[in-house]
Amino acid sequence: MPGSTVVVDVVNHPPHYERLQPEPIDVIESWGLGYCMGQVVKYLSRAGHKPGNSRAQDLRKARYYLDREIARADRDAT
Repeated sequence: MPGSTVVVDVVNHPPHYERLQPEPIDVIESWGLGYCMGQVVKYLSRAGHKPGNSRAQDLRKARYYLDREIARADRDAT
């Protein structure tokens, strides 16, 4: 419609997540993931899609949280 404004909800449904169904937050909650694993899902799902963040940057962030989770799993195993 001419002159209409598209409202983007950057808090509840940012475009870099809304393109996915289900959204990452729903997966994280549904699977009962903790903080680090939730961050891994978040950064993997948005890699290359969030304005201002490169794909490589988001993948490095995902790796950071995955490495923390692996370290915790190693500590718990001893």
